[in-house]
Amino acid sequence: MSRTRTALLAAMALVAGATGTAYAVAPDGVGAAAVPCTVSYQVQNQWDTGFTAAVTVTNLGAAKSSWAVKWSYAGNQRVTSGWNAKVTQSGSNVTAANESYNGTLATGGSASFGFQGTYSGSNAIPATFTLDGVTCNVDDGGPTDPTDPTDPGDRVNNPYSGAKVYVNPEWSAKAAAEPGGNRIANQPTGVWLDRIAAINGVNGGMGLRDHLDAALAQKGSGELVIQLVIYNLPGRDCAALASNGELGPTEIGRYKTEYIDPIAAILSDAKYAPLRIVTTVEIDSLPNLVTNTGSRPTATPECDVMKANGNYVKGVGYALNKLGDVGNVYNYVDAGHHGWIGWDDNFGASADVFHDAATAEGATPSDVHGFITNTANYSALKENNFTINDSVAGKSARESKWVDWNRYVDELGFAQAFRNELVSTGFDTNIGMLIDTSRNGWGGTARPAGPGATTSVDTYVDGGRYDRRIHIGNWCNQSGAGLGERPKAAPESGIDAYVWMKPPGESDGASKAIPNDEGKGFDRMCDPTYTGTPRNGNNLTGALPDAPVSGHWFSAQFQQLMRNAYPPLS
Repeated sequence: MSRTRTALLAAMALVAGATGTAYAVAPDGVGAAAVPCTVSYQVQNQWDTGFTAAVTVTNLGAAKSSWAVKWSYAGNQRVTSGWNAKVTQSGSNVTAANESYNGTLATGGSASFGFQGTYSGSNAIPATFTLDGVTCNVDDGGPTDPTDPTDPGDRVNNPYSGAKVYVNPEWSAKAAAEPGGNRIANQPTGVWLDRIAAINGVNGGMGLRDHLDAALAQKGSGELVIQLVIYNLPGRDCAALASNGELGPTEIGRYKTEYIDPIAAILSDAKYAPLRIVTTVEIDSLPNLVTNTGSRPTATPECDVMKANGNYVKGVGYALNKLGDVGNVYNYVDAGHHGWIGWDDNFGASADVFHDAATAEGATPSDVHGFITNTANYSALKENNFTINDSVAGKSARESKWVDWNRYVDELGFAQAFRNELVSTGFDTNIGMLIDTSRNGWGGTARPAGPGATTSVDTYVDGGRYDRRIHIGNWCNQSGAGLGERPKAAPESGIDAYVWMKPPGESDGASKAIPNDEGKGFDRMCDPTYTGTPRNGNNLTGALPDAPVSGHWFSAQFQQLMRNAYPPLS
């Protein structure tokens, strides 16, 4: 089954605009008719005789005060129970009607419900869905173009499989200019669109069209992925200062019309239809609404503002909706890392916030192809010398200062588990995960060869962990870090690829205040002399000295990453 949406019907997010039923004109000038509603039907779990399913209906017509979704089974499936809707069945015909608390369905609004059922033989996905008698997932009879490159029905299950990945010539040239850098200068890295001006190119550099044209040239006769980082939310980086953006907390209108809309227009150009375009959507944003708001000791006033005004959720939803309408775009939403949302009180709550964003501003979960973890972070891919199940001197490894009751100790275990959690909230059962391994190798002479001493649980964990940071909350230009696994497609179950979305050698932030015209502030977490905040246990930051503004080339860091690469560079 293609990941394009567990039900291919649901993949027909031919839904264009954010809240209306009007269609944008296809790039070749052929109009597309209006879709009155979409239904995403996702089999979440299936066993020999039963299954559970999640359904999301999005209304693109007039607002409703009540609703009913109907479908018919071709096989012998029988609904046994439901939730968030009154689900009944007569023969092969199923009706799911709203509950008293979720009958309102605005134009562009979505409602989600689930159910459990039984079956024998095959468990085929229903062919047709209706909302109040109107057929969903198909147009209303207007003109369509069956070869329209914006039709998402042709998306592949894993865009990285069988494909080369774009090598950014600007990053490659910087890497090659470093002593020894030619060893990795041919690796693919993400193209960061971190401000409006980046769309057309900054200071004579390459803009989005330039990169797409270069990707077409690199593609040749095979398949090629180009990786774009969508990173310019209003009030960006509310828990830090180093990557503050150009848009103020309330400038959601500019984000939509001056940033996302122009990007979507370029990506929908038929010229670029042969490319597989992977977007990493708004790193370091949505988890902040869980971990850095309210009464938590890690809360900031800036994050409270962004939670209250909803512009993180609205912005991500709008981006997913607009970019998801382009048939060869694969949206991956940033999902933090295990040292951010791996704790019990963050894990499920973050998945819920991601689902909120995926159903905002006209988006549906079918606009999300997957999630990415560890973007621009340093968490080790796999810790082999200890697990949370280990016990030393009568204490669990979870009780160690390093693990601090987290459920996960590395990114691979976290990403695979979080994938399952996301599916349980209503995302496609076939979503894939990306893990950024650009700076999480932790090799070199400091890499432990085995577990630490069993004197205490802390000596055991600290002596054996590959991740040599002072504290897992440290994130800026970390001393001792190394390049990690090279980019690779389908390395593990549930993982679409290891990627270098963060280009090695680009600074996380300045180690002292540096005036700039990019809106980027000075964050003390990039100052190696700073003694920290509650987010890093009030420890030293572990940051390298003499760092430039975020995104600028940091030669000393690049050289360190090569020295400490694991697997080592030859």
